[in-house]
Amino acid sequence: MKRILLFFILFTLLTGCAPAAPASQTYDINDWDSVLSAARGQTVNWYMWGGSDSINAYVDKFYGETLQERYGITLNRVPVADAADFVNQVLSEKEAGVTDGAVDVMWINGENFFTLKQADMLYKDWAQALPNAALVNWDNPAINLDFGTPVDNMESPWSSAQLQLIYDSARMSADELPRSYAEVKDWACAHPGRFTYVAPGPGGFMGTRFVKGVLYELSGGEAQWKTLDQAAWDKWSPALWTYLNELEPCLWRGGEAYPANEPELVTLFANGEVDFSMTQDISGAGRWIADGLMPETARAFVLDQYMIGDFNYVAIAANSPHKAAALVLANLLLEPEFQAAQILPENGFGLGYAIDVTRVTDPTAKAQLEESASKLGDSATPASDLARALAGDTAPEYQALVEQGWLENVVQK
Repeated sequence: MKRILLFFILFTLLTGCAPAAPASQTYDINDWDSVLSAARGQTVNWYMWGGSDSINAYVDKFYGETLQERYGITLNRVPVADAADFVNQVLSEKEAGVTDGAVDVMWINGENFFTLKQADMLYKDWAQALPNAALVNWDNPAINLDFGTPVDNMESPWSSAQLQLIYDSARMSADELPRSYAEVKDWACAHPGRFTYVAPGPGGFMGTRFVKGVLYELSGGEAQWKTLDQAAWDKWSPALWTYLNELEPCLWRGGEAYPANEPELVTLFANGEVDFSMTQDISGAGRWIADGLMPETARAFVLDQYMIGDFNYVAIAANSPHKAAALVLANLLLEPEFQAAQILPENGFGLGYAIDVTRVTDPTAKAQLEESASKLGDSATPASDLARALAGDTAPEYQALVEQGWLENVVQK
């Protein structure tokens, strides 16, 4: 116990954020006016990775200033080197019996969400009560599961990234594009050497997602892959390896080599060696065009289904002393005007939507989203296409099965 308390004290001194005095928690989460009233005057401590100056500046400007001006809330952004830092903070407070902790909001990943959920240290039953939660497609497993762990109303999305393909509209017309994984193989074998994909594995997550998308299509959907099912894997993985082995001789260099990562694939595309690249960027080909690595005519697109994406989330600590302010912040992240702002690289964030833009009906909000999308230009995939094709990732256990299986059954075969 002494060691835990010492860690807690040292962490508090290093972060410069002592637990705040308890604030009024008198609100009804189903009465938003009462939440706003309770939140006014509070300081919300947002613990988040602080390694990007541009993201830090974006958070301070777009959220910090707005929270203060609109709601009388002060945003205290607490940068950490790793999410494990605030996880340890919250767990240490639990062991020490701290009821009013240092952490209010966390920018959290799936692994740490699972850890804190198991420890019963997450605020419950709030995410879908936010007014802007109506703009989120909670029915999609890409959102209601966080790397295989049910969200269970304990975290709210902030942004997203989704697999897309890129082509050059000067070389190919849109009506020639493949729209399914079966059509990708047909196209590749009709144009030998002009297609390849990133090698699945560490650093090659786009390749892993491409292979998983093939698995979804072959097996008739993504639902059965959300929890580990060895029988399903044994049934469908042979068909997956068959697809990839039939595709391999049609690939660049006859499948004798694969690009190790996105930049290597971009180089092949830029040099005219292949006709498709891959990205997860909301700007599509935009950032590569801006860097001079792709032609102005490069365009991103998605297949009709099974383009795997994932979401960034925020969660609220169970012992947060400023839950009302935390709720207001989480709701603000989903506000269409800020969803519109976050997709623009010049604002410093440049990640995709957390909301389904097709659910936005307010004319002003729709205009803001459309204006931002127009700034991304023709090089980006339309938001409605991304929403239509979105698929969630598999349960985490399939990561190793896919990557090791690819090595054994495709590369080494």
